[in-house]
Order: sequence, then C-alpha cells, then structure tokens
Amino acid sequence: MFDEFSLNAVWESGAILISVVGYVVVFISLLLLFTIFSNMQRVLTFKQRKKLKEQGHKAADAEDLNISGEVSAAVSMAIHLHFAEIHDFENTVLTIKKVQRTYSPWSSKLYGLRQLPRK
Repeated sequence: MFDEFSLNAVWESGAILISVVGYVVVFISLLLLFTIFSNMQRVLTFKQRKKLKEQGHKAADAEDLNISGEVSAAVSMAIHLHFAEIHDFENTVLTIKKVQRTYSPWSSKLYGLRQLPRK
C-alpha cells in the first residue's frame, strides 16, 4: 500500500512530529482549562469564606454558602422589575423640519463631475 520511500520522506520532513506535538499541546491545554474551570467554585468559596471571617460574620462557619436557584431567580426578577420601572416612555410623534441652508461649493455635485477634454 505505502512504499518505504514515501514513509521515510514524511518522517524526514517532520510532518508526523509536528502533528503529534500539536495534538499533545491541544490535549494538555484542554486538560488545564478543565482543571481550572472545575476548581473555580472552590477558589471562589474559599475567598468568600476568608472575606466573611475578616468581617466577623457567623456565616463564614456555615457548611454551605451557595444560594439556591429559587432565591437567585427571585432576586434577578426583582432587579429586572426595578430597572423596567425606571424607564420613561417618550412620545412617539416625529417632527421633521426642513432647514434652508446657504449654498456651499463643498456640497455641489457640479464640481465633482469629470469634465472630459475637447478634441
């Protein structure tokens, strides 16, 4: 199927080595990103506990500092309703006034047209 010469040429050109190194780099970077994102909650909880202990709150000793989904939904809905209430509704009547402008050679199309030379 493959002759020995073509495999040697591919190996000597470094194509296989470049491919293997590329796959290894991508796999290691994906593993690193997975590790970072999976431990993000632990790091944030640790920082939150440390901040609460510095402030002297009793909640720092609690086992679970997470907020339930229902509480998050209620808070976000309250914030949405609060900001929706602030918006003022403008009158939707448009008025267009025509303004007479003085002549300006900058806006004249006459000077922009090309004048061909006469023979």
